[in-house]
Amino acid sequence: MATNTAAPAIVTDIAVQGMTCAACVSRVERTLGKLEGVTAEVNLATGRARVSHPGAVTAGDLTAAVEAAGYTAHLVIPSAGRASERTEDSAETEVRQERGRLVVTAVLSVPVLVLSMVPALQFDNWQWLCFVLTAPVATAGAWPFHRRALSGLRHGNATMDTLVSLGVVASFCWSAYALFLGGAGEPGMRMPFSLLPSASEGVAHVYLEATVGVPLFVLAGRFLEGRARRGTGAALRSLAHLVAKEVTVRRQGADELLPIEQLRVGDMFVVRPGERVATDGEVTEGSSAVDLSLVTGESEPVEVAPGATVTGGSVNVGGLLLVRATAVGADTQLARITKLVTDAQAGKARAQRLADTVAGFFVPVVLALAGTTLGFWLGADAEPQAAITAAVAVLVVACPCALGLATPTALMAATGRGARLGVLVSGPSALEGLQHIDTVILDKTGTLTSGHMSVGRVTGVPDGLDVNQAVRLAGAVEQGSEHPLGRAITTHARRATGDTPLPAVSAFRAAAGQGVSGQVDGRTVEVIAPDGAILPASLRAAWERSDEAARTGVLVRVDGTAAALIEVSDLVRPGSYRAVDRLRRLGVRPVLATGDRTTVARAVAEDLGIAEVHARCTPQDKAELVRRLRAEGRRVAVVGDGVNDAAALAGADLGIAMGTGTDVAIGAADVTLVRSDIEALADAIRLARHTLGTIRVNLVWAFGYNAVTMPLAMVGLLNPMVAAVAMSLSSVLVVANSLRLRTWQPSPSLRSRSAV
Repeated sequence: MATNTAAPAIVTDIAVQGMTCAACVSRVERTLGKLEGVTAEVNLATGRARVSHPGAVTAGDLTAAVEAAGYTAHLVIPSAGRASERTEDSAETEVRQERGRLVVTAVLSVPVLVLSMVPALQFDNWQWLCFVLTAPVATAGAWPFHRRALSGLRHGNATMDTLVSLGVVASFCWSAYALFLGGAGEPGMRMPFSLLPSASEGVAHVYLEATVGVPLFVLAGRFLEGRARRGTGAALRSLAHLVAKEVTVRRQGADELLPIEQLRVGDMFVVRPGERVATDGEVTEGSSAVDLSLVTGESEPVEVAPGATVTGGSVNVGGLLLVRATAVGADTQLARITKLVTDAQAGKARAQRLADTVAGFFVPVVLALAGTTLGFWLGADAEPQAAITAAVAVLVVACPCALGLATPTALMAATGRGARLGVLVSGPSALEGLQHIDTVILDKTGTLTSGHMSVGRVTGVPDGLDVNQAVRLAGAVEQGSEHPLGRAITTHARRATGDTPLPAVSAFRAAAGQGVSGQVDGRTVEVIAPDGAILPASLRAAWERSDEAARTGVLVRVDGTAAALIEVSDLVRPGSYRAVDRLRRLGVRPVLATGDRTTVARAVAEDLGIAEVHARCTPQDKAELVRRLRAEGRRVAVVGDGVNDAAALAGADLGIAMGTGTDVAIGAADVTLVRSDIEALADAIRLARHTLGTIRVNLVWAFGYNAVTMPLAMVGLLNPMVAAVAMSLSSVLVVANSLRLRTWQPSPSLRSRSAV
C-alpha cells in the first residue's frame, strides 16, 4: 500500500449503514485500504469508519468506495445541538420501523411455532394455514436479510445476512416441496416435533417452524442488541444534551434571547438560577455556585465570583451571573470532552484486530462447512430433510456478530462511564496502557496540590524599590504565564493595586522550571527562582524562613537588581491522600518529581507517604527520569498539568494530564483527568482493568460459542430454530456484558458522583 509523505494525512469520519457483523467491518476496511495511501478503522458498534487519507483522495472517493462494496455511506460533519437532535430523530424512526417489523413477524410466526411444536393442537390442513402464515414472514419479514444478501452477492461478498437468508430460503423451499410434491399436504397429516434434526418415519416433514423461527429470533436479537448498543452510547448523547440551544446575550444594557450559534467570543451573557451555562466564560458580575457534576464528575457545586471561570454545560444553582464568553463551539471544554470520547470510541484494541481478521474469513468458511455437512449427511444415506436441516442449522448458528461487538461495545460503555467520572481516555491503547502501569510520576503543583496558590509575605529591600511597585511589576510580567504560581502573583498584584489594570508586558519570555521575564514600563523585570542569585541580607533571611515553612520563595529582579521576595504557598488536595494510598493498593509505585525546592518537595512527600522524591527537576530532568525508569523495566505513567510536563508526558508509556492544565500538557497526554482531584487516576486504572477484563470475557465467549455450537449443528444436535435462538442470544449476551460497565462504581465514596 502506498503512503503519501508529501503532506500530512487527513482524518475523515464516515457513517456506514448496512453493516451487521464483523465480516462487514473487515470488508469495509479492506475496500478503503485499496485506495492509495488510505488506512481505515471501522467500528461496528458506532457504525462509523475513521479514515486516514492523503489530500488527493477526497471524501467523495471514500464514500463511493464504501457504496461500491454494497453499503450506504455519508460524511460525518462534527456538530452539536440541533444536528444531534436530528440524528436522534433518525435513530428513533429506525427503531420504530424495526419494532413494527418485529411485531408483525411475531404475530404471524407464533401460531406457526405453536402448531408445529405441539402435535396435540394440529388439525386437518393445519400445515396449509401455517404455510400461508409463513410465506409473508419468509419474504417480507426476512426481506432485510435477503436484500443485504443480494447486495453482497452483487459485489461478491458474503455476510451474516447471507447465512440467515440461505437458511430461511432453504427451509422454506424444502417445506414447499414437501407440501406440494412430498406428500406433506395431505389433510390428515400430523407431524411430531423434535429439538434434534431427524427424519420422521413414514412422514414427510415440513420445517415451517424453522422458516419463521429464524427471522423472528434474529430480528428480536438484533432489536435487543440495537437497544443495548444505543445504551453504550448514552454518554455521548448526554453530553450533547448539555449543549444549550439558546442564550440570553446582554448588549448595550438590553437582554436578547439568541440561538447559541450566534454567540461570539467576548459577548456578555446572562445565566439565571437553574439555567445551564451556555459556553465557557469568565464571570464579570454576580456570585453563585455552579454544578459541574454532569460535565466533570465533581460532586460538590463550585463557588464562583467575578474573575472566576465557568464551564459551558454546568448548571447555575445560586444567584444571577453575568459572564463574558471566552470560547464557543468546538473550542469549549464540553466540545473537547465530546471529541475525546468520540475519538476513544473509534479506536480498536489489539484483540479486536485479531477478531476482525478472523471474521473476514468466517462467512466463507461457514458456507463451506454447511455444504460439507449437507454432502456428508446425504453420503451417509440420511434422509434429505435431515441433511438439509443440519446444513441450515450450521448456517444459522454461526455468529460473527459477537466477534465484531466484543470490543467496541465495551469501549463505548467504558469511555462513556469514564467521561461521567471525569476520566477521558484517548483510545483502546490508553486503556491497555493503564492496565499495565506499575510506576506513576506525579508533579506537585496543580496535581498533588490544589494549584490555587496564594501569596503570603512579601519582603522588600531597605532603601530599594517600593514593595508594592515590585509586586505590581511582577504581576504584570506573570500575566503571560499559565503556571499556578504566576497566576497567584498576578491575582495578588491586582488586589494590591485596587484592581486597577496592570501595565502591559512586552518581550515576554518563559524558561520552563526557571521563571519568566519581560519589559514593563521600560524596565526589565524577572520573576525567577532565588537559587544561585545574589541576595541582600533581608531577602536571604526571608528565603530561609520560607524554606523552613515549606513555602515557595520567588525572587523579583528589576533591571538586574533584587527588589523583593514573594512567598507563595499551596495546599495538598484532600483527595491526594486517598489517591496515593489507592495507587499503592493497586500495585502502582508513586514517585514525586517537581521543579520546587527539596524542602518543599520532601514536606509534601512525607505528608502523603511518598518515598521517592526528585526535586529541582527541569523538564529535561523529568524526561530523563522517565527514560531511566523505563530502562529498568518499569511501565511508567506521568501525571502533569503544565508546559514543563509535556516532554515527560510524551516520553512515558502513558501520559496523564490534569484537565485544569495547559493545552500543551493535555495534547501530549493519553488520558485526561477532568476532575480536579488526583484520585481520578486510581479510578481510571481500575476502570481500565475492569474494561479489559470485560473485553476478554466477550472475546472468549464469542470464539467459544462458535467453536462449540457449529460442531453440534454439523453432527445434527441442533434444530435450526434453536440455532437461531442461540445465535441471537450470543450477540445480546456480549452487549449486555459490556453494558455492565455503564453502572461500574469506582468506590463507595464516589457513588454520589455518578450522573447516570
